[in-house]
Amino acid sequence: MGSTRPDPALAVIMSERRHLINLGYRLLGSLADAEDVVQETYARWYAMSREEQDAIESPGAWLTKVAGRLCLNVLSSARVRRETYVGEWIPEPLPDLPEGPNGDPADRVTLDESVNMAFLVVLESMTPAERVAFILHDVFRYPFAEVAEIVGRSPAACRQLATSARRRIRDAQAPTSGQARQAGIVRDFKQAWEAKDINALVALLDPGATITADGGGMVSTLIKPVEGVEQIVRGLTRFTQVLQDVTILERTVNGRPGLIVQRGGVTVTVCAFEIADDRIKHIWAVRNPDKLRLWTTL
Repeated sequence: MGSTRPDPALAVIMSERRHLINLGYRLLGSLADAEDVVQETYARWYAMSREEQDAIESPGAWLTKVAGRLCLNVLSSARVRRETYVGEWIPEPLPDLPEGPNGDPADRVTLDESVNMAFLVVLESMTPAERVAFILHDVFRYPFAEVAEIVGRSPAACRQLATSARRRIRDAQAPTSGQARQAGIVRDFKQAWEAKDINALVALLDPGATITADGGGMVSTLIKPVEGVEQIVRGLTRFTQVLQDVTILERTVNGRPGLIVQRGGVTVTVCAFEIADDRIKHIWAVRNPDKLRLWTTL
């Protein structure tokens, strides 16, 4: 009978999983896609012989390089897929879980400023190469020489890509309120929404506020973004009238104060907010059930 040789590098290889999940989510805006990329990355590692694995000086760097290239491929194909997506596409919202989605801490995404919804939405406006170069260098601190190997361009070209991406981020950024202040504004918004207090809702919204919804063609929702306080308030009121017996709860969404809407104990909407100068500037409402799998028991 053959025997299975112990793999002393297994612990080292698997310790990279959380890093790869964090990288994949920031690059793709989808935890499901990130998990697929990580699975494929490990499949490629274990498709090699032990001798080939032993010849790799830094397994962690190898895994990151493979995952980065896979993400680049996914981003390129995603731009084509989203042309046929019904309505607006919003990144998958993440709850503040004590552990990962499968009870594994290695699956948990670190909720910092590089995953707040406003930041991820700006990333969506970038080219795949810009996004990969920026995230790898500015967020994960990889030198441009290593970024170049992943993106397939020169270090100088990657530096230009990151600079362009940085400019997009800077142009889109608005002065944000502190976390405690944001939580208070979201709480006031929740109470006004529940009470159908139109005057209170108007006072909390920026005059140029926008709401964007993502139903993926699977549930009824807004097809296009709605701008303007009056239109948003009308839409919010109509939403609670159409969905009877809903419960609105305060939750952390991608590291910032947000709300979820439940019906019969099931989360049907996750709302993320961008708040600037103590006014709500943007609301992202995710209703696509495929993007709410982590919220089913919250």
